[in-house]
Amino acid sequence: MSKPAFSFEFFPAKSEQGHEKLLSTFDELNKLSPTYFSVTYGAGGSTRSRTLEIVQDLCLRGETEVAPHISCIGDGKDEIAELLTHYKSLGIKRLVALRGDLPSGQVGMGQLPFALDLVKFIREHSGDHFHIEVAAYPEMHPQARSFLFDIDNLVNKYQAGANAAITQFFYNADSYLYLRDALESRGIDTVAQPLVAGIMPITNSSNLMRFADSCGADIPRYVRKQLADFGDDRKAIREFGFDVVYRLCERLIAEGVPAMHFYSMNKVEPNKRLVEALGLT
Repeated sequence: MSKPAFSFEFFPAKSEQGHEKLLSTFDELNKLSPTYFSVTYGAGGSTRSRTLEIVQDLCLRGETEVAPHISCIGDGKDEIAELLTHYKSLGIKRLVALRGDLPSGQVGMGQLPFALDLVKFIREHSGDHFHIEVAAYPEMHPQARSFLFDIDNLVNKYQAGANAAITQFFYNADSYLYLRDALESRGIDTVAQPLVAGIMPITNSSNLMRFADSCGADIPRYVRKQLADFGDDRKAIREFGFDVVYRLCERLIAEGVPAMHFYSMNKVEPNKRLVEALGLT
């Protein structure tokens, strides 16, 4: 059985101290030889300068590919074209293309209202220069009108030029497998255009619940109950969380998952421990 590829996501730090810590985290995780690191991008470009800064620093710091997130909502075509040209100049060849969240107070969706529009625009502007990853939702996007509509939207993103999709985090392997099968039934070759499993290590109960509630990810009842029982026992939460996520990844690997994208939360240990325990290095 071949090992799946793996990668990590970072978010831009808010302080100089946090920025330096992130660079140190990059150094440690980079020793594991991931395929790439992605860097998130706030609503309407709200972290644009910090995203650009960390992307530039990571490009100079190692040979591993860096994949900036790029969102379309709140930005016009000219701003996105300028950003694409800048990323080309840095040698960036991989992007994560997302709709993004509407900035507070903004009315209207802009020139490129959906990720599908962004994928089309990137291809029109830059041809095949960029490897484009898009978002997928095994448990349905919280704003989708239906599950089938959400799957069709993902198919359309693939057909518009997306090379792969990264899922929202999940803890039910069957939800990932159902989505993969649904894509294949609609003519998507998930070997050529992979469905990458998004993996969220569990290290903090309250943070996990907040993330899940904001993005529509389901936390299985047994996980919620057990985390609640642990209260403030951080060690117990970390050990239980490791076991839950390790078992999830084992199942996905047995089912032939092509790649896993770890939502690192800018931390070394929980991500390194999982990658090494799963024998991915």
